[in-house]
Amino acid sequence: MLVLVAPGQGAQKPGFLTPWLDLPGVTERLTWWSAVSGLDLIHYGTKADEEEIRDTAVAQPLLVAAGLVSAHALFGEGIEGATGLAGLPSRIGAVAGHSVGEITAAAAAGVLTDEAAMVLVRRRGLAMAEAASRTETGMAAILGGEQDDVVAHLDKHGLTAANVNGAGQIVAAGTAEQLAALAEDKPEGVRRVVPLKVAGAFHTDHMAPAVAALEALVAGVPVADPRTAYVSNRDGGVVTSGAGVIERMVAQVSNPVRWDLCMETFQELGVTALIEVAPGGTLTGIAKRALPGVTNLALKTPDDLDAARALIEEHAIPAVATPAEEELREA
Repeated sequence: MLVLVAPGQGAQKPGFLTPWLDLPGVTERLTWWSAVSGLDLIHYGTKADEEEIRDTAVAQPLLVAAGLVSAHALFGEGIEGATGLAGLPSRIGAVAGHSVGEITAAAAAGVLTDEAAMVLVRRRGLAMAEAASRTETGMAAILGGEQDDVVAHLDKHGLTAANVNGAGQIVAAGTAEQLAALAEDKPEGVRRVVPLKVAGAFHTDHMAPAVAALEALVAGVPVADPRTAYVSNRDGGVVTSGAGVIERMVAQVSNPVRWDLCMETFQELGVTALIEVAPGGTLTGIAKRALPGVTNLALKTPDDLDAARALIEEHAIPAVATPAEEELREA
């Protein structure tokens, strides 16, 4: 069974969209999404420096755009008459995204159109950037240590375990002062505390204003029920309604990402292979340690597409049309 996953903020690098522009139709698609989102995705994905794309309001739309571009390139255009990626998940056993990657996953599952995903992620990035500007906050990866001991140690410093990623990796979030205290007083067994290139304490109470802003927006967003298993960051649960996906996605902005529980769900579903959409590498790195025996592949450039297609042929669900797809074909 094949799982498709999408990375979160911090996976972006200067120029990472450049090789994808060589594929037919990508420039046109990104031009359209730029108009929809109000952000020049081609400029930021090809010419902007590291500091520019570190901006939350820029990084998040870039990541979703890259993930969708690579998913379209991998699975083709889907069935005639389908919007966005709605026609593509019939061979995918499950989808999930880490943090903002949940929006990419929602589009892959047919919950959102591409356009709705780009509008939503742009507003999400702006709202989170505004919330982060109110107090100097940040995040740091904690490498090593026992999970319960690390979480208890973070509580002592007033920090939040904002990402519990599995494979011995937890990300702490809080104020600059709290993170500085953590660097001086690491939990027992922790090898390193590594500051992350993000602009705020995401997935904590510091993001409450962003949640309120998104709640006011999403009531009018058109959604559909997911066409494949959608695994939520909140608790690793499989969500079966489009409204449920959106509700969890918004609430998750100020709540911890439980990627460890997502991977447990992958195992329960019978995962045998995992593909990470562009800019891949982060989640496959975790999967190598946490999901032994599962074949994984990161889409970093178009050069990885052939290997990914071979993986799909070996591990994906046979291509049998769903009733909804048959209706579209007959229309």
